[in-house]
Amino acid sequence: MLVWIAWISLGIASVCVVVIALDEARHPQAMGVINAVWPITALYRAEGKDGMKALKPNSTHLLLAVDFAGTLVFAVEGAMAAAKGHLDLLGAMVLAFATALGGGIIRDVLIGAVPPNSIRDWRYAAIAFAGAGAVFFFYALVQEIPQSLMLVLDAAGLSLFAVAGVEKALEFEIHPFIAILMGGITGVGGGTVRDVMLAEVPTVLRADVYATAALAGAAVVVIGRSLKLPKTAVAVAGIAVCFLLRMVSVWRHWNLPVLGMH
Repeated sequence: MLVWIAWISLGIASVCVVVIALDEARHPQAMGVINAVWPITALYRAEGKDGMKALKPNSTHLLLAVDFAGTLVFAVEGAMAAAKGHLDLLGAMVLAFATALGGGIIRDVLIGAVPPNSIRDWRYAAIAFAGAGAVFFFYALVQEIPQSLMLVLDAAGLSLFAVAGVEKALEFEIHPFIAILMGGITGVGGGTVRDVMLAEVPTVLRADVYATAALAGAAVVVIGRSLKLPKTAVAVAGIAVCFLLRMVSVWRHWNLPVLGMH
């Protein structure tokens, strides 16, 4: 029951923020504050005249919103792994930060975007630490979340990060093939760092289709960009392909061939 109350509260909060976004023109300063802490509203901008406003997509903020959403999802996952490893609060914070931001930091260093955006922008660390704190202090509540829901959230985080990674690489004019690899690294890098810190074989090297799904989603973005399709539509398509491929692979127990087994 408490889990459903938490999810319903989050939904109500999201609706309230979107409603406030409708009044952006009359309260521009307030809207700036909301965009700073709740990136979903930054996906839209109010346009019109004579007091009539309409929400329209703002693709320039899409990458930021995707990054923030993925950061929160992976931070919670990292903190839950810390709880299973019986780590303390500091350990949960470190693991949440590494899981949520490790892949993005590796990507930024490789493409020359230094210092990494997650280091320059305090909101990334704040979101990661908030996710860790929520898991640490409300672990009994978090434990009630079904494993199936956690798999969905993990697939969502993977999809969001893979698309954000390839988008960032393309913005830096990286070759499309390498940009796809950067999308994959962004999606699985943090989880790999987490597993190494816990002295485990990285999930990406043994789980049913995982990194492959991230690469597929990133490839969709590159193909869509080459065809001059709308950026927002291409990003959504990439997220959908990665998410669906990951979920279907879990459902059908798909795996890549294992070395040494025929």
